[in-house]
Amino acid sequence: MTSMPRKLVWADRKNFQGWACSECGWVFNPLGSLVGESIDEMKMHYNLQCDKEFTSHVCAKHPRVIKDPR
Repeated sequence: MTSMPRKLVWADRKNFQGWACSECGWVFNPLGSLVGESIDEMKMHYNLQCDKEFTSHVCAKHPRVIKDPR
């Protein structure tokens, strides 16, 4: 079984703006408020959480919703 060449991409949609998977419907929703004693530390924790969740998500559990064009 081969894995998909998925990437973390920026999504700018009507009801969502943030990081998402290029191959499925997964989007990053940070848990709680940012923690850290500086902006750089907060950004580091945010990026680590995003990378960890992206890496561990299973695309099959997040199918894309395709709207009917009618």
